[in-house]
Amino acid sequence: MALTDSIQDALEPGTVSELIHAPENNYTNILVLRELKSHAVFTTNGQDADIATVHLSTDDESVEYSPGLMFMRKQTGSDRRLGKSIQRDLVGIEDTMDVNKMNQSSPESALYGSAASESDDSAISVTSRVMYDTAYTVRDASAAIDEKFQNAPGDEYAKEATSAIREPDFFEPGTLFPCVITLRDATPEEVAFVVGVTLRNKRYGATTTRLGRVKNHILDIYVGSEEGPANLELSQSLVERFAEQEGGLEDVVYAGSLDTAMAKEYVHQAFENRVANEAITLSSIGEESVEELKETAGSDEKLTAILEEQSDKAEAYIESAE
Repeated sequence: MALTDSIQDALEPGTVSELIHAPENNYTNILVLRELKSHAVFTTNGQDADIATVHLSTDDESVEYSPGLMFMRKQTGSDRRLGKSIQRDLVGIEDTMDVNKMNQSSPESALYGSAASESDDSAISVTSRVMYDTAYTVRDASAAIDEKFQNAPGDEYAKEATSAIREPDFFEPGTLFPCVITLRDATPEEVAFVVGVTLRNKRYGATTTRLGRVKNHILDIYVGSEEGPANLELSQSLVERFAEQEGGLEDVVYAGSLDTAMAKEYVHQAFENRVANEAITLSSIGEESVEELKETAGSDEKLTAILEEQSDKAEAYIESAE
């Protein structure tokens, strides 16, 4: 088998052994802290960063602030493109991001979803079983986003002055986005595939040939019969935990930077506490299993074996639906 018995057993409460057509409540929650390692552009209109306005209060203080957003499609689009390239490189499965021309029997398309294909007589559409949510910065947009201007001077040695041109809003390096990637009714091999994509994907947002460098820190993996806390809840909890050390909520949301090592610890604690306080039916697979799964998914040789095994399951799944 592509995965060890210990990983299979650890993931069992939140996975299925074979792909199923009727949804059940098997959830795997991958807790991730995304850390910008360069400037990044996350925008809908091509110019302005996406922001929200939220309220946060504790027993002693309240604050209204505007976190920057990393919309779910900015995450899933990048992950899907990388996932298709991984399976193409490792096992030679051709697939595309063209909506109506996806290879539905590929592990990536069977997991992330696809529309009815134009390439054959099949009228099957596959629903995605990977759920992303918009991620929120911990700090206010005024602290996490930079507006830059350029003069566009032209190529002559002597030239007239020109008015400044505003570039798109840039998220600053060091900006943190706590988030959860949730898989429903996935096989252990599919979980390993998503872990591999998450570990290997290093660029998100617009103009990724020059910007958008990201470090994805996988903090823990939880399995059970429910989804975990929302991304916004994790970002707000992270503000609260930093505030306990920094002196207040406003000191955190308007801070120039935040310590990543502390953020990783606080996000993990926040997830654990919300699961316990809200009686969410989830449990961690344990640090040892998380590290083993990351090591497995990070190996080309092992991920190749995983994709080969999952390819057979995906093909059988699509054929059984026809």
